[in-house]
Amino acid sequence: MQELDDLDRRLIGALREDARMPITRLADILKVSRTTAQARLDRLLESGAVLGFTIRARTSADALRAIMMIEIEGRSTTAVTKRLRGFPEIVALHTTNGGWDLVAEILTTTIADFDRVLREIRQIEGVLNSETSLLLSSL
Repeated sequence: MQELDDLDRRLIGALREDARMPITRLADILKVSRTTAQARLDRLLESGAVLGFTIRARTSADALRAIMMIEIEGRSTTAVTKRLRGFPEIVALHTTNGGWDLVAEILTTTIADFDRVLREIRQIEGVLNSETSLLLSSL
């Protein structure tokens, strides 16, 4: 998969809010031309960074949900956060205090995807340490 830049991540973020959003609205939100927005979306689809468009529904019982606490090196928070926003499996990202700098909520459908996401996050430059807990049930 290709490296995502800030525009790619903002495009993915906008589509997470409304996957049916017209390309002209996306362009307005991103403050780029319609042609640029369409070209970026096409490139994300062709590269596999965006796999498709879907609705948000209740999480299925067989989905893997987890919370990952992430420690970041020095002043790398902005760069690391930008990279993490490009992961479609991260459904929410939070700053926090204490021993961890960020908390990522992760949702995958297979163990293989879960393993891949953890590995890719841990390889991001600036990520020093992480701890991940699977969510077993919601009360």
